[in-house]
Amino acid sequence: MGVKPLPRLPFSGAIDGDGHVLEPPDLWERYLDPRYRDRAPAIRADADGLEHLEIDGRRSKIVRQGMLIGLGAMDLVGGHVYEREAKTGLKYVDQAALGAMDPAERIQRLDMENIERVFLYPTLGLFLIAECEDEDLTQAYLRAYNRWIVDFCADSNGRLIPIAQLSLGDPEAAEHELRRAAADGVAGVFVPPFQWSREPLGAPAHDRVFAAAQECGLSLGIHPSLEPKWTAPGRFGDYTSGKYGFFLNVTSADAVRHAFTSLFQYGVFEKFPELRVVVLESGAGWVGYWIDRMDTVYKSPQGIGIRKLLPEKPSTYFRRQCWISGDPDETALAAIIPVVGEDRFFWASDFPHPDHPPEYVSEVVRLSGDLPESARAGFLGTNVLQAFGIAE
Repeated sequence: MGVKPLPRLPFSGAIDGDGHVLEPPDLWERYLDPRYRDRAPAIRADADGLEHLEIDGRRSKIVRQGMLIGLGAMDLVGGHVYEREAKTGLKYVDQAALGAMDPAERIQRLDMENIERVFLYPTLGLFLIAECEDEDLTQAYLRAYNRWIVDFCADSNGRLIPIAQLSLGDPEAAEHELRRAAADGVAGVFVPPFQWSREPLGAPAHDRVFAAAQECGLSLGIHPSLEPKWTAPGRFGDYTSGKYGFFLNVTSADAVRHAFTSLFQYGVFEKFPELRVVVLESGAGWVGYWIDRMDTVYKSPQGIGIRKLLPEKPSTYFRRQCWISGDPDETALAAIIPVVGEDRFFWASDFPHPDHPPEYVSEVVRLSGDLPESARAGFLGTNVLQAFGIAE
């Protein structure tokens, strides 16, 4: 058993604001409510040994043959191959990156990289929510994951920080799960940019969830997920095929921006002045322009309706209630942070997903060196703790 040495951060106190786990194949068999266990997601191999995901007994249309192996391939791309002694026969498990599926390994990885803590998000859950149209079943899937991630983090002395996933397709069920997960010890919750109800994130239908998050002191994250085909813009016709993977990957953050902006459209920050909102895995360099544009429209004749809902400019609410994660490889981010607000930004690795480069440690070093000294400690760790209301 071994792994190529990982790069190590040369400073202390770094916190990864958005890392991921690869859910074990038997998670839902073990954690689903008993009445749903015969509909548990499963990983199967076909006659050729290619693995696929099954959801409610049907093959996933998104996670097709062979794709599962690549979901945790960041280390493989970077040449950090981890050889396990015990093999399960599932490549999804046997080739998982160090720390992607086991809490003790994750602590080992943090120690190797000199990272103090990590906030943890799912992988398969980002696919399940895009394909399961039975909202009761979706709620059951997420309850199971949320219980499991708390157990995954339980013995880490606070170094592995669990974030619960919600679906707003049933706002009442989402509110109940938020309150249950809060009592269970999660540090925050997140939602995808879309809802099967097709309600915008900021719509009044979701106020009960915002109110519960505010009452429980849990931050609300917006994290990209896979999405149903109907969410894709139609200006180019049917432009959702995998052959457009470059285009789709680059533009995937648009969904997060739309969901985020809808919070201003519906006056959410004025209605819930203590609600903390965290924008995740969508880059951060764009937010300077976005805030400027929102302020401009707010002051224009087109902003009359918004001014009735928001007495203050959007930039005021952003600097009061919002935080955003930056990708370490963003080259212009150091110039944006002092303009927008040094205490609003933090970094995130997206480990072990391969759509981000594996050099996040060296990029964090470079980016922190480009920042003003006054912004470094916040960007490296203290800002994300503030975003989730966690004492240093």
